[in-house]
Amino acid sequence: MRKYSLMMGSEVLVRSAIYAGIRFYAGYPITPATEIAEYMSQLLPRAGGIFVQTEDELAAINMAIGASVAGWKAMVATSGPGFSLMQEGIGHAINTEVPLLIVDVQRGWSIDWSANNAIATRRISG
Repeated sequence: MRKYSLMMGSEVLVRSAIYAGIRFYAGYPITPATEIAEYMSQLLPRAGGIFVQTEDELAAINMAIGASVAGWKAMVATSGPGFSLMQEGIGHAINTEVPLLIVDVQRGWSIDWSANNAIATRRISG
């Protein structure tokens, strides 16, 4: 009989990345990508990897680039606004052909758009 586990998508992503050889993670906790950082902080050190919580998204992408250049399989995870802040580093990694795993976690929307304060405020204000 097979053994099955019920996991959240973020945990599956982290376990798969570690299984694929990721040994360096740098990230800034930004919702909804925070769960990835939480799982990485618990599981990556057990696999002999390094977890770094950075001060911002720019530091995260640049640390991942540095780790990759040094020979580590590196990963970052962020959300839409954080991905925008990483563009300079992503462009640098592309131009210099530095391999990275970049995860962009998208925010979900509810039917009444209450998940986005700007849209909710605009709707109320007319």
